[in-house]
This record gives sequence, structure tokens and C-alpha cells, in this order.
Amino acid sequence: MTRFPALTLAAALLSSPALASDVGGSYTLDPSHSQIVFSYSHLGFSTTFGMFSGFEGTIDYDAATPENSSVIVSMPTLSMFTGWEQRDAHFTSPDFLDAAANDTVTFTSTGIEVTGEYTALITGDLTLGGVTKPVVLDAKLNQAANHPQANAPWIGFDATTTLLRSDFDAGAFAPFVSDEVEVRISIEAQKVEG
Repeated sequence: MTRFPALTLAAALLSSPALASDVGGSYTLDPSHSQIVFSYSHLGFSTTFGMFSGFEGTIDYDAATPENSSVIVSMPTLSMFTGWEQRDAHFTSPDFLDAAANDTVTFTSTGIEVTGEYTALITGDLTLGGVTKPVVLDAKLNQAANHPQANAPWIGFDATTTLLRSDFDAGAFAPFVSDEVEVRISIEAQKVEG
């Protein structure tokens, strides 16, 4: 079972009263307010957390037909941070993500299923550690409104999913270190004017 965090991006894909017709269009991710946080079990003794940041990407939102929307997101593999330098170096080594050969994590949507007023499932291709697999993002729209500081249309959402490390040739030490990785995403994006 492979479900993506990914990275990436249902706010543009949901129909709700909060999304008026003028919010349709292209959005760019706000990297200062977009993160992926992941967690896994370490030998059953503890839960270890990490995160990715440095997002780039676009959301093309079709307000009339949200299922026709799309998202493309990327982030640098070396943006991963777990709070311990030696662990970060190991995770980006050939034992796991091999960041020297695979310096970017990407997600490109391939399909959208609107499941409720504020929710959607987004299927897409996740490339992680040089391996591409289809994944599903379970997402919820937080808000679609005018940003009070930027004075521009803005959207934001949270999402969750579960990945299997072994699906991406990063399954070292499984099952002692859990193969399953829980992922949480929170993303904001600003409408591109003009």
C-alpha cells in the first residue's frame, strides 16, 4: 500500500463555498509556509520525526470542475532534517535516498477524486530516491481566501498519507526500523496574477 504525502495538494482541487469562481487559476507554493513532516518507529522504542522543506511548485485550479485541476511539486532531497546531523547524512546516503544521484523529490498529480465539501484524494507519481511510484494523498482544504497581509487570493490545506520505504528502494533495516512512514503535509499557495 503506497499513499503519498505528497507532497502536494488538494486545496486547488476541492469544491466548496469558500472557493468562489474568481479563485480559479494558477497558484505557486509559498515555501515559507509549506512542510512535509514524517515519522516512523525506531525498533519499537521511540517515534522519530523529520521534515522536508524548500518547496517549489504550481497548482492549477479549475474552479468549475475541480477534478480537472492539477499539481506539480518538487523539493531538494537535502532539505530533509531530522535534528541529528549523522542521521541526516545516513538517510541521504546510498543506503536510503542517495541524494548525490537523486537530488530532487517530485510529485505530479495524475487524477483527483473529490470526496466531500472540503476533501479530496489526489493520485500522482512520486519520485523519491530515483524511484517513481503512484501514490495517493488524502487532503483537506483549510481555507481559500484573500491573504490579509499579501492582499492576494491564497489557499491552504493539510494532508496525510503512509509510504512504504521499501517501495522506493529505501527499506534498509526494515522491519526493525518500520517500513511504514507516516506523512503529514501542510501547504499554502498564492494565486499568480496576470
